Amino acid sequence: MNVKTVLILLVLALATIFALVCVLLTRGRAPGTCQHQPLAQEDTDDGRSLVFADLTPEEMAQVVRYLQGNLGVQLVDASRAKPSDNCIASVDVQLPAKAEVLQFLDGGGPRPPREALAVLYFGNQPDPNVTEYVVGPLPTPAYHRDVTVQKYGRKVPYHRRPVTIKEYADINALIHRELRKAPRFLAACCESDGTDLAILTTAPRGFKSGDRATWFVLFHDVAGTGFYLSPVGLEVLVDHGDLQVSHWQLRQVFYNGRYFASTEELEGAFVDNLLGLVKIKKPRADEMLGSMRPRRPPGSPSPLQYEPQGPRYSVRNNRVTFQGWSIAFGMNPNSGPRLFDIRYRGERIVYELSLQEALALYGSNCPGGMLTRYLDGSFGIGRFSYELVRGLDCPYTATYVDRHYLAESDTPKTNQNSLCIFEHDTSLPLRRHFSDFQSFYYGGLRKNALVIRAVSTLINYDYIWDFMFHGSGAVEVRVHATGYISSSFLHGRGTDYGNKVGPHTLGTMHIHHIHYKVDLDVDGQLNSLQSQDMGYELVKDPWSMQNTIERPFLRRERLERENEAAFLVNTPMPRYLSFASARPNKWGHPRSYRIQITSFAGEHLPTSSRMERSISWGRW
Repeated sequence: MNVKTVLILLVLALATIFALVCVLLTRGRAPGTCQHQPLAQEDTDDGRSLVFADLTPEEMAQVVRYLQGNLGVQLVDASRAKPSDNCIASVDVQLPAKAEVLQFLDGGGPRPPREALAVLYFGNQPDPNVTEYVVGPLPTPAYHRDVTVQKYGRKVPYHRRPVTIKEYADINALIHRELRKAPRFLAACCESDGTDLAILTTAPRGFKSGDRATWFVLFHDVAGTGFYLSPVGLEVLVDHGDLQVSHWQLRQVFYNGRYFASTEELEGAFVDNLLGLVKIKKPRADEMLGSMRPRRPPGSPSPLQYEPQGPRYSVRNNRVTFQGWSIAFGMNPNSGPRLFDIRYRGERIVYELSLQEALALYGSNCPGGMLTRYLDGSFGIGRFSYELVRGLDCPYTATYVDRHYLAESDTPKTNQNSLCIFEHDTSLPLRRHFSDFQSFYYGGLRKNALVIRAVSTLINYDYIWDFMFHGSGAVEVRVHATGYISSSFLHGRGTDYGNKVGPHTLGTMHIHHIHYKVDLDVDGQLNSLQSQDMGYELVKDPWSMQNTIERPFLRRERLERENEAAFLVNTPMPRYLSFASARPNKWGHPRSYRIQITSFAGEHLPTSSRMERSISWGRW
C-alpha cells in the first residue's frame, strides 16, 4: 500500500469521526433553520364546550346516590334486579335546550345548569312503568322532575323496557333447563348436552304492543371463535312477559323446518324416528367458519402512518381543534357518538351531528331469522363501544380517549381508549395540476382529514363509525360494517333468503339503515333547503342562427315546505341539495353546504307493516 493510499484512508477516517462527533453533540437540539412548525391552533374556548360534555363517573355516582335517597322507593341494583323490582336503568347527561346553549355560547348569557337524565324501571308498583327523570344541578343534585309525559305524551308501559343482562341470564337458565328434557336428541344431532350451546337473541319480541316473547337461536359454541356461523337447527320461543321469573315459559320449539310444543315433544319425535335429523359434528376451533385465528404466519409489516413533528391537532377536555376545525365530542351510551358545535375557521356550521339509530333487518325461513329487526340503540351502541386496538383499529399515533357510562348497574363503567382521534392522509391530492400548455408548472395540495372514530360491537356486527373533517371545509360521515354475518340453519328452500356459506349454514339476506341527526347552522340559523338540477334547452346558435344547440342550464329551486324536502328512499333526487344561508357571499350566491349522499339502503319495511311505524325514519 503506497503512501498516497494511506493518506486518503486517513482523511476519510478523520472525516467520518468528525461527522459522528457532530451528530452526537447536536442530538436533541432543535435545528436553527428550515424547521416546519405545526400551525398553531387558536383556542379561545375557555371551557365553554364543556356545556356538551358527557357525565363524569363522579357525577353519575352523585345522581345514583341522590335517586336512592330522594325517590322514596327501594331501588335494587339493576345488575341483579328482577322484573318485579325497581332499578336505575341508565344515567346520561341531559343536554340543555339549543336556545339556552346558543345564548351562552354566542350571546353572553349564563351557563345553563348541568343536569342528568335518569331512566328507571319501576316493576315494584301497582302500575309498573318506565320513568325518566331530569336530575340537577350537578355536581350536587338538589332536584328531580319527571319528564316522561312531556317527552312521550303518556306514561311508558313497562313492557317497552329493553331486556337487561340479568333478564337474559334468567332466560338462558330456563332454556338450559328445558334442553335437559331432550338429552338423546341433543347427543345425536349436535354431540351436545345443551350446556355448551350458545344462545342468541332476536328482536322484536312479538307482533303487537304488550308482547314479550322472543325467539332464541342455538349455535355450537367454541371458545375464542365466533359462533354465529354454526347454527344447529334448533330455535326456541320463550315467553318472558310476566313479572315473576318463575312464570316464564318455553312456548315453542323449532327444528329443521318443523315446530313442536316443547322439548319433550321434540325428544319424543326423535325417539319414535319421526324426526328428520341432521347430524352436525361439534367443530374444533381451527375448523370454525370465519375463525379470526391466523391461517398462516404473518408476512412483512405493512406501512405505518408517521407524524414527523407530532400531531397537528389538539385535544382539550371534550374538544378537538385541527387546522381551522373545532369540534366538541361525546358518546351517548344508547345511540353512540355525538358531536356538537362544529366550527370551521371560527364559524359554526353544524350545531349537532350525532348517530341516532342503526337498523338491521333479516330474511330467512327459520323463525328467528325471518322475524329479526334489530334496533341497535335498544342494546346500546355507545355502551358497547369497547377499547380500540392501537395500530389496527386506529393508527399507532392516534389519540385515544376513555368513555364512561352507567347502565344496568349502580356503578359507572369505563371503556378505556374507546374513541380515537387522528389525522388521516387520504393518499389523494385535494387539488393538483400539471401544465404542459403555454407554460410548464405543477401545483398540488395534499388531502388530509381529521378523523374521530369509535367501533361498536353489537352481537355479531362491529360497526366502525367515522366522522371526518377535511381541510376543504367538507364534513364526511362513514360507517363500515364488519365482524360476523348473522346466519340461519340451512333447510328447505333456504337459498331463497340468502346464500349457502357452510355445510348447514345459510348466510341470511339483510339490510342496514343508519339514522343520523344533522342540525346544520350555515351562517346562522335562518337556513333554507335549495336544490339545483340540470336541464337542456334547444337554442339557435346566435352567431349564424342556422344551427341548434342543446344547451344545459341550471334549474334552481327553493324547497319551501317540509314535505318537499323529504325524499322517499330510492326515489330520484335533485343533483344538488344544499342548506343555504339567507346572506349571500361576495359573488351574490347564498352561502351554503351541499348534502351529498353516497350510499342508499333497500326498503326498510313495507308501509303496510304494523312494525313500520317504529322505524318510519327509514322511509326517507
